[in-house]
Amino acid sequence: MSTKRNILIAFLLNLGFSVFELLGGVFTGSVAIFADAFHDFADAVSIGISYFCEKKSEREPDERYTYGYGRYSVLGGLITTTVLVVGSVFVILSGIDRIIHPKSINYQGMLIFAIIGVIVNFLAAFFTREKNSLNQRAVNLHMLEDALGYAVVLVGAVIMYFTDIKIIDPLMSIGVALFILINALKNFKEIGSLFLAKTPENLSVKEIKEHISELEGVKEVHHVHLWSWDGSNTYATLHAVVDGDTKEIKRLMRQELSEHGISHVTIEIEQVGEACGEHECRRPISDINSGHHHHHHHHH
Repeated sequence: MSTKRNILIAFLLNLGFSVFELLGGVFTGSVAIFADAFHDFADAVSIGISYFCEKKSEREPDERYTYGYGRYSVLGGLITTTVLVVGSVFVILSGIDRIIHPKSINYQGMLIFAIIGVIVNFLAAFFTREKNSLNQRAVNLHMLEDALGYAVVLVGAVIMYFTDIKIIDPLMSIGVALFILINALKNFKEIGSLFLAKTPENLSVKEIKEHISELEGVKEVHHVHLWSWDGSNTYATLHAVVDGDTKEIKRLMRQELSEHGISHVTIEIEQVGEACGEHECRRPISDINSGHHHHHHHHH
């Protein structure tokens, strides 16, 4: 798994570059470059946190974390996304401020740093391009965003060099920041759904219940719980009333569920006529199966 290595490369590239660029900000007297350097530095730090979390997330389950460490990856994504949101708000505010109070800029210095910025961040984005975890998606977004930011600064520097229209710089930075903000908020939504144990978007409890109920020997299915652990691993637990060879029925169920992309299943097997004692099915199960199918309505 190369996610860790990729995040590390991106981190080192960014950290080294942002330090080099802080010097550049001092050297060119360009506040835009300085703000970008600050932003890059904040990115590098949050990527460092992501790296730590991603590394931890790959540890095998143990007695302290019986589900494994996958949620650390989500935590990394959360921290990184938070930094993105705060960062883009900061950039938007500085842009507005710059529109109100224009300043003079050293365009040549700006050009040189923008070119280097584009190269470094595209390299970093290239290293983190496989988006196989929420965390790496957030890191990749950072990199692309920084690369875009510098591409924009580059084009702007060229135009301003020839025209001296100072307002171009802040307008562009606001545009890029808005793009980041929108994407980061989408990430937040996904992370929120994980923390709230929402049924994963690609699964339907109703459909899964139907498919399992149709299996040979399965009378009824209830207490179906689905949740995603880290955005890629999905867990399910369910109670099934069965009549027949339990071993075979379980095998069929696991097969059916793995076709839905569910990797971890816990199945509670009940015999016909056994009341399972949970409030959802207080009635003895035998009368559910006695021909007049009551559908019990779930209270939403």
